[in-house]
Amino acid sequence: MINLAKVEQQAPALINLAKTAAVSLEKSGLAEQRAAVQLVLDHSGSMQGFYANGSVQRLAEQALGLSANLDDDGNVPLIFFGSYVEQYDDARLDNYRGIIDRTHTKVHWGSTDYVAGMNAAIQEYRTSGATDPALVIFQTDGEPNDRRAAEKILRESSRLPIFWSFVGFGGRVAFLEKLDDLRGRAVDNASFFHARDPHHVSDADLYDGITHEFAGWLTAARTAGIVR
Repeated sequence: MINLAKVEQQAPALINLAKTAAVSLEKSGLAEQRAAVQLVLDHSGSMQGFYANGSVQRLAEQALGLSANLDDDGNVPLIFFGSYVEQYDDARLDNYRGIIDRTHTKVHWGSTDYVAGMNAAIQEYRTSGATDPALVIFQTDGEPNDRRAAEKILRESSRLPIFWSFVGFGGRVAFLEKLDDLRGRAVDNASFFHARDPHHVSDADLYDGITHEFAGWLTAARTAGIVR
């Protein structure tokens, strides 16, 4: 966890987000928990409006506020997926303003390849050297290119110290609900929160949605020997 005084000094506009995230974590018994936070962002063509109206930038700031409570350095890797994955920077306290417009404008619009995004998050975690579990905020507004492949990778990754917090924008989220309840996993390694209209979802509700199943997963994953 980074010192909230550092947030107030370097990014004072994020201090309320960091404090709100802390409340959600405390409610779930996660006040002392550490995790490597990532943000995986849908860059399919249907997402253009959410990028244009600032919804994705707001989510990046919310992720940074959460990371300030969980991560050792507070940095949030940004992974964009469409037809394939592109990465250009991490969100940090010193660069978060306008981070999405500076990065996503370099990214190609594409389809909705969940598997590419999930594989990239797994690889990011493995190469980062993190010893804490990963909390991956995976945002999308639609169905995946390949449902069976998406289900397969979620099942396979249930034996890894990675928790998937799926956040759905817009209305087409039935598949995310299915993933949340997917059978055949070592442990339940995912949650789902529907931010139908992101600008009308409070920070507190989003954080509760992201964290509310994380504590249960940690307990199950420790029992199964997935998390130490």
